Amino acid sequence: MNQSPRVERRPSVCPHDCPSTCSLDVEVIDGRSIGRVHGARSNTYTAGVICAKVARYAERIHHPDRLLHPLRRIGPKGSGAFERVSWDEALDIVAAKFLEAERDFGSASVWPYYYAGTMGYVMRDGINRLRNVKKYSGQYSTICTATSYTGFVAGTGRLAGPDPREMAVSDCVVIWGTNAVHTQVNVMTHALRARKERGAKIVVVDIYMNATMKQADMALLVKPGTDGALACAVMHVLFRDGYADRAYLARYTDRPQEFEAHLKSRTPQWAAAITGLSVDEIEAFARLVGERKRTYFRLGFGFARQRNGSINMHAASCIPAVTGAWQHEGGGAFHSNSAIYHWNKGLIEAHETVDTSIRRLDQSQIGRILTGDPDALLHGPPVKAMLIQNTNPVSVAPEQELVKRGFSREDLFVCVHEQFMTETARMADIVLPATMFMEHDDLYSAGGHQHFQVGPKLIEPPGECRNNHEVIHAIAQRVGAAHRAFDMEPRALIDGTLKDSGWGSLADLEARVHVDAQPPFREAHYLDGFAYPDGKFRFMPDWTKVPSGNNGPMGPWTAIPSFPDHWAVIEEATGEHPFRLATSPARQFLNSTFNETPTSREKEGRPEVMIHPLDAGPLGIGDGDWVQLKNHRGDVYLRARLFDGVRRGVLIAEGLWPNEAHPHGRGINTLTGADQPAPYGGAAFHDNRVALAKVDPAIASAPSLSSAADKRAAEAIVV
Repeated sequence: MNQSPRVERRPSVCPHDCPSTCSLDVEVIDGRSIGRVHGARSNTYTAGVICAKVARYAERIHHPDRLLHPLRRIGPKGSGAFERVSWDEALDIVAAKFLEAERDFGSASVWPYYYAGTMGYVMRDGINRLRNVKKYSGQYSTICTATSYTGFVAGTGRLAGPDPREMAVSDCVVIWGTNAVHTQVNVMTHALRARKERGAKIVVVDIYMNATMKQADMALLVKPGTDGALACAVMHVLFRDGYADRAYLARYTDRPQEFEAHLKSRTPQWAAAITGLSVDEIEAFARLVGERKRTYFRLGFGFARQRNGSINMHAASCIPAVTGAWQHEGGGAFHSNSAIYHWNKGLIEAHETVDTSIRRLDQSQIGRILTGDPDALLHGPPVKAMLIQNTNPVSVAPEQELVKRGFSREDLFVCVHEQFMTETARMADIVLPATMFMEHDDLYSAGGHQHFQVGPKLIEPPGECRNNHEVIHAIAQRVGAAHRAFDMEPRALIDGTLKDSGWGSLADLEARVHVDAQPPFREAHYLDGFAYPDGKFRFMPDWTKVPSGNNGPMGPWTAIPSFPDHWAVIEEATGEHPFRLATSPARQFLNSTFNETPTSREKEGRPEVMIHPLDAGPLGIGDGDWVQLKNHRGDVYLRARLFDGVRRGVLIAEGLWPNEAHPHGRGINTLTGADQPAPYGGAAFHDNRVALAKVDPAIASAPSLSSAADKRAAEAIVV
């Protein structure tokens, strides 16, 4: 007699690079496999709602193409030719190559490289312990947050804001620069509740009519990189028409009278010419936020991924300081709550071993670094050996042609610890199979809300997969890196980190499941002063002293406008490159994660670029035609999608498809740049000028792996 499978609901937390860091209830089947994944109703921010791609995580964790055994390259780099080896053999090779590089070129020639494929502190950040103990090159993490965090903190002095659940009691929610329906579904949960229960208005500011814009009561379609102009014009109206809270300004802000004078010339007419909005749209937006003091500005990452991104983020955050919205429940500005947790990761990262004389290489400039650019190398030794965890730079990093050229070097040794045979793994010398989040223990906190939680191991990993901590420990043993944390189990590291950070023990956390760390109302709303010594919000920040956690200016900070403004340092269109391209997130992918699962690929369809019909017509481009996007960095081929929800002269390519989904294997980041925006660097993924042309349909016969079956057939030859 067949028995029904035993299904147990277990708590977990989503580990992926997303501000929501959703609290989960996972179906564990017979203690061996995963079923449906649900949002945890007990978490008041997640509120039972998660994105569809995580809900079907079983498709990813039980994917037939997961890496299961260590592999050693036996063919040319990028050929996909590997042979299976034992863990000991693979790790011995890694250690020998690291020691050889250190002996011949110094410890800084080894560069551990990682990012946020997991947001768990033990598994993501443990690589820094190996780095710090061995004095390997540091990493300056610029891919995601450098421009946006700096721009927000420029005003407030601290990366924190009002409780995001307060959106549900707002009278107006402004969702600016984030397609929340695709990337932060819980933002919509609370904003829509405010509209349903309070008649709140939802305003969305973005560069194309995406899924979130379609939910808006007021959708403001701006040209890329012009958000600062919109913010300035809105504040001009607020001062002009008596909506500015002058008592609040006098008490809580630094230079209100000078700022008002600066804004005199930043009229709606001025901003309309820059943003593409009408004067009436700008006036209506300003009136709405002026009349509704409970306005919550939910500021996303997207509009900061321009070369003027920090300045635009700061400008938008200034609006609630002018209206005094910070005083009210449901009012103020929010980008991230990362500062509220006061994490002490000294144990995980071995902070006592940090040597500040060791160089920190910019992760966004990996292409320049690996091709020997002296400035990118900070005039130090070449990178000769790498360990890569939690990221896929051969797809994700900008300036892809340089990245690929760098990884093709025969004198560069690369070990990739991965879950799938990604583009980066195919360029590696050693590939190690990695666990997924339900197969190990870790600790997570959210940037987009206020909870932290342990994600426990729920099932055993398949094959010979090992977690990041195990791999770091094994390499450390072989290269002579000694620190007590290498020998600790993940749960002990979690327990120690919680205690060192003032959050009790692991047992305490597991009993509570998740902890709400939201500060009291007065602190969250800065009612006792902002986080600068004088307690003032900065309309005129000193960009060299913004408390961003970075080691000094990296971009052209001396040219930043003193007050918020439209700073015209973006890649403006030219005669040769008459279009501006943004590489926006897809709903079914998260960077290159999930682009290997059949359902996500099926729902996304194919790589496309959105083109306004009036731009397509003169070029003879029809819906579905093959087109070429080209700039000085390279060229990419994809299908045209005619769409009148973009501005003339603007192109949108959603989603980070595998490079092999494009003809010639050139993905969209072929076109993105790695120059360092002011003031502290970053990656301007949405700020690219390109030429656009229709191409012969024969281009479709070029190598294009659009299905999982084709991909499997063409990639790793494992002996």
